[in-house]
Amino acid sequence: MLRIDAHQHFWKLSRSDYRWLTPDLKAIYKDFHPSDLQPLLSQANMDGTILVQAADTIEETRFLLQMATEHDWILGIVGWVNMEATNAPSVIGELAQNPKLVGIRPMIHDIADDEWMLQESLRPAIHALIDNSLTLDLLVRPRHLPHLKIFLNRYPELRAAINHCAKPDIRRNAFEDWADHLSEIAGTSSVFCKLSGLLTEAPEHAGFEDIAPYAFHILNCFSPQRVMFGSDWPVLLLANTYQNWVGMVEQLTADLAQADQSEIFGGTAARFYLAKARELP
Repeated sequence: MLRIDAHQHFWKLSRSDYRWLTPDLKAIYKDFHPSDLQPLLSQANMDGTILVQAADTIEETRFLLQMATEHDWILGIVGWVNMEATNAPSVIGELAQNPKLVGIRPMIHDIADDEWMLQESLRPAIHALIDNSLTLDLLVRPRHLPHLKIFLNRYPELRAAINHCAKPDIRRNAFEDWADHLSEIAGTSSVFCKLSGLLTEAPEHAGFEDIAPYAFHILNCFSPQRVMFGSDWPVLLLANTYQNWVGMVEQLTADLAQADQSEIFGGTAARFYLAKARELP
């Protein structure tokens, strides 16, 4: 079974399309290339990754796709498309011709309208994703979860994954509402969830005990067959190291059956993201 990091990024500051990436984020305000990550993957026995967009431009998506052609271990790209544009279906169809494009991700957590995902104007783009066997990554926060339930029920054929456990506010111990919404969403839809991003939502110097209740809730709600390991590297470096995060997730899943561990560390991501590749002639 492949071991897959289902969520990581690369960027090049000189591209100037990473508007969120500012000098105050000192640990990550620099270029990150495949050569920076590859030794960490080897140390963690990872066979490949899913590379996710970090800028809301089509140019960055093409930049990532080019990078993927140069590195076989980049198994897929989650890019960006303006889903509100009238030409979104044709752009999605064109990008989908590249077998390394596995999905797209709108940066929902930066959009002012919490109900943005429910706009009728998105319907053609969403159906284009379905028609092209592409996925949708859901970069949401707890405030989006009531709307997300409606969205997922509206598009039951869409293969979608919640990013970073929906970014619970661990710093304020805001567990109950987040947990209740995710329990309901997991039980009423087929959405997947990435076990990633928890440390950057936790207090400074947080460790296993701080994130364990949130991680266990995700595992209980979604089951290993719908949970996939992700590092969110290099954003992870704002809170901890790649090796430490892998170790924490291994500790979190240590009591599970080996088959379930294999799902979380690669099987789920392979089924979710790489189904498109298996459908190609």
